[in-house]
Amino acid sequence: MNWKKKLTSRKLWAAVASFVTLLVVALGGGQEQATQVTAIIMAGATVVAYIVGEGLVDAAASDGKNSK
Repeated sequence: MNWKKKLTSRKLWAAVASFVTLLVVALGGGQEQATQVTAIIMAGATVVAYIVGEGLVDAAASDGKNSK
């Protein structure tokens, strides 16, 4: 399984946010709480995607230096 690709997938994070939002509502949470949880998940997804993306760029730059 390609974890880098999975962790940067917007579809994955949208599905996670949707699931958790519906879970919050099902457990008696309000719309405001569900919105806050969704915002936190999507912000976390942005950070994860950035970190993985930068790691890939750094790895590619490092490979280029090591092959010379």
